[in-house]
Amino acid sequence: MPIRIPNDLPAKKILLDEGIAVMDSTRAQRQDIRPLQIGLLNLMPNKQRTETQFARLIGSTPLQIDLTLVRISDHASKNTSEEYLKSFYQRWEDMRAQKFDGFIITGAPIAHLPFEEVRYWPEMVEIMDWTQTNVHSSMFICWGAQAALHHFHQIKRKKRAKKAVGVFRHQVCSKNSPYLHGFSDDLAIPVSRSNDIDVSSLPKNSGLKILIDSDEVGLCMLDDPDHRALHMLNHLEYDNKSLGDEFERDKNAGLNPEQPLFYYPDDNSDNEPQNRWRSHGFLLFQNWINQIYQTTPFDLSKVNATKS
Repeated sequence: MPIRIPNDLPAKKILLDEGIAVMDSTRAQRQDIRPLQIGLLNLMPNKQRTETQFARLIGSTPLQIDLTLVRISDHASKNTSEEYLKSFYQRWEDMRAQKFDGFIITGAPIAHLPFEEVRYWPEMVEIMDWTQTNVHSSMFICWGAQAALHHFHQIKRKKRAKKAVGVFRHQVCSKNSPYLHGFSDDLAIPVSRSNDIDVSSLPKNSGLKILIDSDEVGLCMLDDPDHRALHMLNHLEYDNKSLGDEFERDKNAGLNPEQPLFYYPDDNSDNEPQNRWRSHGFLLFQNWINQIYQTTPFDLSKVNATKS
């Protein structure tokens, strides 16, 4: 089944050109099924690019899905017009009474700030707590994952000596996890972060389970069943140009960044990067959505009425 997104959302044409099925509201209403409700709290500055990346992966499943784009309630974006946000996004404060089968919280380019110094941190705390009552299954990405691990488990980040940027080899640690069905034992994943979560900092009896790790850049993905959440520290949602655009942005800003490792063919930034992680990105989201479909209540109002 296709994904249902706003008719005029720029991502629609991109997805259709890529062969991703997109459904309009009229067609969706003719189907006698309950679509899964998935929310995306988009904290990234380039909203259009990020929403397209996640819609691409969500839309690859065989289920009908309604995607709701969500924004922080009282935060002015420097990179996306207010008109665009009002057209396609809902303020979290306005939809906090809603319930969702799945909810994604993205990364944010604020890794240098302590959590408590992030201007919208109080609302982030409310949203993370809200996922425990109004969301069946959550996925926290990059900074979002670090924030959730800090909030739910009091896990502290460790600043890296230098930012990890590139496409690094990772290893599957839990081959029987339903979220990793079809995964290779060893895979390439894009990484772009300045902080690590140290394995030794994981609290005993927390229920956290390491799903993917890397000998080169450390922890990648954790299952958190007590909070019905996945914590993904890296970026299987990235397209092939994401790391390169970040590199060029930082160069133009005079930050003197290091070139992403294992990213450009022959380590030459004039060469077009190849996407070596796309299939695992699709697999992860198909597996996650399948798990949601298998376990979420048919009556959406009963989401988290009892702890699953």
